[in-house]
Amino acid sequence: MTTAGCTVKVASDEADLAACFAVRTEVFVVEQSVPESIEYDAYDAGAVHVLALGADGEPLGTGRLLHGAAAVGKTGDPAVGSLGRLAVRKAARGLGVGIALVRAIEAQAAALGLRAVDLGAQTHALGFYERLGYEAYGPEFQDAGIPHRAMRRSLP
Repeated sequence: MTTAGCTVKVASDEADLAACFAVRTEVFVVEQSVPESIEYDAYDAGAVHVLALGADGEPLGTGRLLHGAAAVGKTGDPAVGSLGRLAVRKAARGLGVGIALVRAIEAQAAALGLRAVDLGAQTHALGFYERLGYEAYGPEFQDAGIPHRAMRRSLP
């Protein structure tokens, strides 16, 4: 999928996964001070990872989709996927990369037959997700010391 001046693809090999993890390290571990010990988890192995690449092939952003049993622990429903670890490098923010990543994850969720996607949004990003059709529910909660809200979007 090509949009927003970038190409978004499903990570298909070790090089793609390394690029996804490098973006996550830059955004979450370095920029937001999330401990590396909690940034990477057992869910990574079975997740669908997506990677946004610039015209020069440089990684711009990433995100992951949990589905099946892995998602049930987060969503409580096997028909609902869990979007997470959405990260866009600082230089690529505001260019539509995040939107392209979310839509690519939703497309993967739909292809897996899921009826909705849940996520835990950092509270400063609520407006971003609301513009993409997500609705917040439940109380604010802390994740890695950062305030979040649960959000959900039904898939068409």
